[in-house]
Amino acid sequence: MSIHADIDHVILTEDVIAGRVRELGAQIVRDYASSSKPVLLVAVLRGAALFVADLARAIEDKVEIDFMAVSSYGSSTKSSGVVRILKDLDEDIEGRHVLVVEDILDTGLTLKYLLRNLASRKPASLEVVTLLAKEGKQQVPIECKYVGFSVPDEFVVGYGLDYGERYRNLPYIGVLKPEIYAD
Repeated sequence: MSIHADIDHVILTEDVIAGRVRELGAQIVRDYASSSKPVLLVAVLRGAALFVADLARAIEDKVEIDFMAVSSYGSSTKSSGVVRILKDLDEDIEGRHVLVVEDILDTGLTLKYLLRNLASRKPASLEVVTLLAKEGKQQVPIECKYVGFSVPDEFVVGYGLDYGERYRNLPYIGVLKPEIYAD
């Protein structure tokens, strides 16, 4: 059976995502044009892996990439609010322009923790670019300088987003059928 059969409906097509990622890349180039140092994209694994790859290619300027892995979900569909850093940065970010690259802004609890942690390392600037922001889900205020799309409060997968490590490879973002993830 195809993984596409588990999708209730598609909310963002591959072409729509690609177009918006190009727009975000161009906006980042404009915003950091005066910087002599490359922007450091800090991708939050695993969900942001596809997004950061496409975003880096859309930034037609110097850019560097590093990765962090954090966990607050486990195998659940809801964040536990308890954040663990599973993989830290390889690079020192002091004095750097850092853009945290997220797949989805949901409750904001994980991102708040991560931003506080990164801010303590004294970057020149610290901003967030998220592919998706879930409508009405934030429990803590998070300022995202760059937002790809606002999406409804539904369980979405594809383009890096998963359920149980599956569906990341879908080229679009779709809503998973509820019977697939019923806890």
